Amino acid sequence: MTLTRASIVNVGYRSTNFWVVSAGTSRLLVDLGYPGTMGILRANLARMDVPLTEIRYGLATHYHLDHAGLAQELKQAGVPLLVMDVQVAAIPLLKEVMKPSDRYVDITTHDNVTIPVAESRRVLAAIGIAGEIVHTPGHSDDSVSLLLDDGSAFTGDLTPPALAREEDVRVVTASWRLLRERGATRIYPGHGPVRPMHPESTAESELPNAERRRDAQ
Repeated sequence: MTLTRASIVNVGYRSTNFWVVSAGTSRLLVDLGYPGTMGILRANLARMDVPLTEIRYGLATHYHLDHAGLAQELKQAGVPLLVMDVQVAAIPLLKEVMKPSDRYVDITTHDNVTIPVAESRRVLAAIGIAGEIVHTPGHSDDSVSLLLDDGSAFTGDLTPPALAREEDVRVVTASWRLLRERGATRIYPGHGPVRPMHPESTAESELPNAERRRDAQ
């Protein structure tokens, strides 16, 4: 399939962004809604003129309830779930934090499209999207980011270094550095507005004081 410059729309709600990345009518949904809200997601997709039938895969940046809550219902509606190998162990844990009132539908694991991170570029190219999926732990061990070749990076809840817990700051900083080294220039986060990627000098200057002092020793 010919690779084209992707278009991006936000179909999010409840302060969470759910991004549709499209190459023509071939689309990828990045982050998969809150449990029990399939009607809202369908309405938002329709309002943005995105047919559910054109979504080739759903990708959760991580398996928390506000980013993967509709994964199974989307599968039942015909949207395959694309899972990175580093995420497999996190899927069964999601149901442990759910309450009956959440109306969560448990994610089956036998029918997912599970691939190594290293194979992501090939899989995305097959649906016309130029980019890759990279492992970016920090917010959670299973966190991944979609990085397009035009520099757009969909980072889910990857924590800014300045806000990371002291025990997580090195992992978080390494994930941001990886995205920067692979060409990220614009951040499409799971929450909040789109923003430019800060240069590394800026990101490192935001490290907690204790971490900066340790690095200087």
